[in-house]
Amino acid sequence: MQIERIESFFIGGGYVVRLTTDTGLTGIGQTACWGYPEAVGQIVNAFERYLIGQDPLRIEHHWQHLYRMSPFRGTALTGAISAIDIALWDIKGKHFQTPIWELLGGRCRDKIRLHLLGGASTPDAMVDAARAAREEGFTALKFDPVHHIDAGIDRMITTAVDLTAAAREGGGADLDLIIEVHRKLTPMTARTLCEALAPFNLYFLEDPIQIDSIQAQADIARRTQVPIGNGERLTTIWEFRELLEAGGPQYVRPDVGLAGGLTHCKKIAAIAESYHSAVVTHNFLGPLITAASLHLDATIPNFITQEYSKGDESEANTVFRCAHSREGGYIALTDAPGLGVELVDELIEERPFKPMNSGQTPLREDGSIAYAV
Repeated sequence: MQIERIESFFIGGGYVVRLTTDTGLTGIGQTACWGYPEAVGQIVNAFERYLIGQDPLRIEHHWQHLYRMSPFRGTALTGAISAIDIALWDIKGKHFQTPIWELLGGRCRDKIRLHLLGGASTPDAMVDAARAAREEGFTALKFDPVHHIDAGIDRMITTAVDLTAAAREGGGADLDLIIEVHRKLTPMTARTLCEALAPFNLYFLEDPIQIDSIQAQADIARRTQVPIGNGERLTTIWEFRELLEAGGPQYVRPDVGLAGGLTHCKKIAAIAESYHSAVVTHNFLGPLITAASLHLDATIPNFITQEYSKGDESEANTVFRCAHSREGGYIALTDAPGLGVELVDELIEERPFKPMNSGQTPLREDGSIAYAV
């Protein structure tokens, strides 16, 4: 069996690749490098010269070849490798007529716990949002309460506290709260926020500062009593090892569409396990990466919860035909061979490419870049 054809699709805000073998088997994958999907497409075009004619079952070998074929690194490269890697696993599962989770070592669990991406901008609305999530069956809710980043520190902290208190009120003691910060803060303001939110017994607080320094990210985790999660923009086992070795975090957040696909994320999870760090898979881009994440989640002992957007269930995402479906706050594993997702060709034109990267960066009142420090 050989790889015979590689097709690229820009669907909605992302990039999807499809590999076809000379036996007629196909595999699909997607990148999570949503900021620069066109760059990923160009890298896959360069990969094509190597991949055509190759045995698709040699996944680890192909991963190493693609990663080492030039001396360049970064999210566009690993995002491209991730898409190819997921597609290769899809083919391998179909070839052996078994789900990918079986090939990755078998399941550690029967269903995958989800945390809902949600929240609201006012306390009253947050109470309702948290209550609705709990009533629907979710056991964890993730939201961003950090507004007014160009205002005084007291206003920013007070707003975050009020929204988090409202989420705790609406969700009760059985709804785990995850705070998303989107890398908005400085190390000192991050510590102030963590201290203010500590009374609400957060599950964890995610990405408080910019990702430029692995040491600085780890330092936050060492200096606060609130558990910290990092890693949605990290791409390799070497970055994750350095982060954990430096003293943090308690939760790692690899994205199978960015951090080297299933092949590499399985290794990241093993490194995290050796540091007693749990895995919380990152994904908000749709059902294809959700499905790939499910296979990883199923096979690692230190998985805790998977990020989930109800956008997966929108009409726009019917371009992906999925074997899995959500039941309350969980997705049960299926026995569908491969990934368990197929691309519906006749619907692709109904999802025209619309880049998610607007090219706009938040500015302060004085005109400087808001996320610079």
